[in-house]
Amino acid sequence: KMAKKKNIKDLTLDELSKKLTELNDSMLNYRFQKTLQQLEDPKKINQNKKDIARVKTFIRQFELGLRK
Repeated sequence: KMAKKKNIKDLTLDELSKKLTELNDSMLNYRFQKTLQQLEDPKKINQNKKDIARVKTFIRQFELGLRK
């Protein structure tokens, strides 16, 4: 599970980009596991999607100048 919102808020733009890459990689792994019926916890996929959305939101805030 990823760190909660409070910790995400403290990340820099570079750290957010790395986090997004990690999440996308793990999403790919979850999809493979699901296809092969090896995924133990299906909730991980939904949680991961939400984490990706969260990180993208913070990256967008940086782009719009709402965060520094």
